Amino acid sequence: MNTVSVAENGFDIADTEGLHSVVAGAALRHPERLALGGADGTRLTSAELDRRVRALASALLSRGVAPGDRVAILGRTTVEWALLDFAALAIGAVVVTVYPTSSQAQIEHILSDSGSAHFAAESDTDAERLRAAGADRVWLFAEVGEWSTGPEAPGLDRVLGAVRAADPAMIVYTSGTTGVAKGCVITHRNMFVSASNTVRRTGTLFEGGTTVLALPLAHVFGQTMLFACVFGGSGTHLLPAIPELVPALPVLRPTFLPMIPYGLEKIRKFCRTLLAAGEEDAAVERGLELLREGEIPAPTEHAVYAALGGRLRAVISGGASLDESTQGFYAGFGVQLLNCYGLTEAATAVTVNAPESNRFGTVGRPIPATEVGIAPDGEVLVRGPHVSPGYWGAAAGLPMADAEGWLRTGDLGELDADGYLTITGRRKEILVTSGGKNVAPTPLEDRVRLHPLVSNCMVVGDGRDFVTALVTLDPDQLARRRAADPALDPDAEIESAVAEANSLVSRAESIRAFRIVDGDFTVEEGLLTSSRKLRRAAIEKAYAADIAALYASRTVAR
Repeated sequence: MNTVSVAENGFDIADTEGLHSVVAGAALRHPERLALGGADGTRLTSAELDRRVRALASALLSRGVAPGDRVAILGRTTVEWALLDFAALAIGAVVVTVYPTSSQAQIEHILSDSGSAHFAAESDTDAERLRAAGADRVWLFAEVGEWSTGPEAPGLDRVLGAVRAADPAMIVYTSGTTGVAKGCVITHRNMFVSASNTVRRTGTLFEGGTTVLALPLAHVFGQTMLFACVFGGSGTHLLPAIPELVPALPVLRPTFLPMIPYGLEKIRKFCRTLLAAGEEDAAVERGLELLREGEIPAPTEHAVYAALGGRLRAVISGGASLDESTQGFYAGFGVQLLNCYGLTEAATAVTVNAPESNRFGTVGRPIPATEVGIAPDGEVLVRGPHVSPGYWGAAAGLPMADAEGWLRTGDLGELDADGYLTITGRRKEILVTSGGKNVAPTPLEDRVRLHPLVSNCMVVGDGRDFVTALVTLDPDQLARRRAADPALDPDAEIESAVAEANSLVSRAESIRAFRIVDGDFTVEEGLLTSSRKLRRAAIEKAYAADIAALYASRTVAR
């Protein structure tokens, strides 16, 4: 096995500490620095944040929340979500995260499996969904916000001091590309190690920086970035969702962003409206040249850079694969994309690139205190103090790590001589054609999805003679394009997108036929996970007739 053992020591917390040490530590180090801002204009300094968290922790204790109780939270990313998160963890309660896009069946599973006893929701609609899943009394975020301005309970420090690093902090239900979602236990130490060592690996990125966090706090990536920002001393503006990010960037002017490829693609598509013919291709070419030469992109005086806020230097990109042309696009306008890699079972942080040592095509080096290995079959293995101790509820009997402490990730990868990791595929997602050709579908899907008309794409071909693709269209983009050009031919447009994707691979791996299908792949329909990964088996079942027709007709992409 090819293993990298990280030489430098990582940040850790004492066995007698919990995650409240992150909030309290920030209040001591820089009390007057902006810690959290909200879409409603709320601005909390580090000292104010700690006072609010202590007050809310007191309110939770007075309402019967005890250490070890599970507190289920359903809502978009807001200051109230963060406050409730920090306060529940401070008193030793366990936060159970619920995506706003979860189906009713998923919510019922999470509440039942976790054994949640307390519930909070952003809106009346969200509260009703929790009640329909078995919750009784549901607190609204508006109530929670009011409690955070109340008095502090006598003896609070005794409760806070009883929380231990090994105690469960969160139960995060995995995306579930196959089967029922499993509840993954994240301890206080797991989260602290991931967040603090992400800050350490990325150098000066967080210290004194300004960022906008629009990632869902129901996802472990959003949680890790939230704690990393507070630990690292960043001024963090919280936005409910990624679609609200584009108009906010010129106002909030971040210096860095945590983001997922879906969001970067959405921003890129908006930026196209600011470009003249040929400018996008030129920017991609210019950016890729810089990245391949290992140079740090310099800011540009361009409308695109202004639309990004005029100060953005780097984006930590994780959660899924990212098309290299998107990396080139941002670099062409002066913004580095720092690819990272992780998974829920390791509190999301395993490797990350740093601004001064960003290596194009990789997902960076292991964060401090982390070991990464490559098994004989190419699977990426992870070991370290951020690896979860196990699953919860119905999945509690499933193994998390082997006898030597190695977590099997299910991803395939390679390590170079300097310890940089490259992800080459996912074991369960590699397609094998009837001719025996292994095909990695995600690079093809990523490239097709960049076309302005495309909403989503899934490559098909496992056990079949050749590779094909199902494509869904963005109805708003289609309407605009048809208004400008009534003769628009969607098939011809998608054929060009498929041809561009095919330029990335060999003939045997290329998409030989495609079909534009009705509807879209959505979380609500159970076709995407909450982190927007394709649920391939569910899509194949839902579109079985389209796939059959596709192979029967062979609408071939030339």
